[in-house]
Amino acid sequence: MNRFPTTRREFLSRASGGFAATALAGLCGDLQAASADPLAPRSGHHAAKAERVIFLYSTGGTSHVDSFNHRPQLIADHGKSITASRWLNKSGDFKRFLIKPRYAFKQYGESGTWVSDLFPHLGSVIDDVCVLNAMHCESDGHDKATLAAHTGSAQFARPSAGSWVSYGLGTVNQNLPSFMVLAPAAPYAGAQTWASDFLPACHQGTHVIPGSEPLPNIRPQDTDDALQQMELALRRNLNQTHLQQRAADQALDARIRSFETAFGMQREAPEAFDLSDETQATLEIYGTERDATAGFGWQCLVARRLAERGVRFLELIDVGSNSNWDSHGNMGDHQRLAKAIDKPIAGLLTDLKQRGMLESTLVVWTTEFGRTPFHQNANHAGREHHNLCFSSWMAGGGVKGGIVHGHSDEYGIRTAEDAVHTHDLHATMLHLLGLDHERLTYRHAGRDYRLTDVHGRVVQEILT
Repeated sequence: MNRFPTTRREFLSRASGGFAATALAGLCGDLQAASADPLAPRSGHHAAKAERVIFLYSTGGTSHVDSFNHRPQLIADHGKSITASRWLNKSGDFKRFLIKPRYAFKQYGESGTWVSDLFPHLGSVIDDVCVLNAMHCESDGHDKATLAAHTGSAQFARPSAGSWVSYGLGTVNQNLPSFMVLAPAAPYAGAQTWASDFLPACHQGTHVIPGSEPLPNIRPQDTDDALQQMELALRRNLNQTHLQQRAADQALDARIRSFETAFGMQREAPEAFDLSDETQATLEIYGTERDATAGFGWQCLVARRLAERGVRFLELIDVGSNSNWDSHGNMGDHQRLAKAIDKPIAGLLTDLKQRGMLESTLVVWTTEFGRTPFHQNANHAGREHHNLCFSSWMAGGGVKGGIVHGHSDEYGIRTAEDAVHTHDLHATMLHLLGLDHERLTYRHAGRDYRLTDVHGRVVQEILT
């Protein structure tokens, strides 16, 4: 017969048993979750319009008023003085001089979208693109703005957007990573831009460095496939035994999973990076060569090949934290940088469309912020950081093409209509993949985290 505890010691003894049972139940749940394949393909929260994302990132802060945001009044009022409320990350009243764009604008396509002479090839496919001319973000510092563009947080290390997509949807190809980054160098904020942070380690991006050996040591040393299969089976058995002796060790589980993925990659990755079966016409639209192993044309073409093979999230970064779009001294730098990416990006959109992949592939281009339409020197050749208004664009994957969403004021200084924050861009990306940004959460340090934190709205106006 049960009896109530009569002493404090007895009460605590029984209570601790209850606490232990509760903790054990939670631990069992964690172990069960850990035993499931974290990269198994999963359904989203609603029907998806896109199956994958190709995220194009131009490091350094591309000038919106020299690329996609045509401001005739800025041209007309070149040299006139204004009072700016922000300058070099400081608030106040600053007398500055308006600086017209260095590059002329033209209207392209049936939509008549304005695009500058920096991007003539992209202009030729602009009817497939939705330009976002009223983007804004919190910081005009490179590290913080780059971190926010990738993780949604300008202040703290958080999982990148690609890691969230991998966590939410898994992968349809177990032989390739679900999230891959093709970049000759890391942008500002470094590898944190593709890190998984507190999400399971298997969701972090795999960095592919263009060159003769983009994934080092991927080719097997032993050409006997049967022998390698035996070795892998033995390693798997030993690893699983080791894992069972350690409760819910995510890092260990991820490392075991990486061995299995690496074996599959030995078969699939070399073929994905081999351009020998591409037609000459395809190579030409990307502006690359059959024997190329680097360049943004190579990155875009390989991204298409990896997308075909089931990689969920692909990020392409054109340049690193040096010699990039940060044109403080001379906006002429933009011409060199644009020439390197204009034709490859147009080729990517054209190729995806010809293959019937664009409608299921969301292509996003962005940069961390824009550049000031003004300067303290009326004859200065460069522009400073500007986060109050900049341009991005999206194409395919459920986005309306041939439209411009959002407008700035007459000079491109501030957003004026239909502003889109970085959080909104992330929410819209997830939505098109079938993920609700408010429901895609992960419990960490006593609270639920998400890519958009407590912000973000889906930009419904641009969706098909």
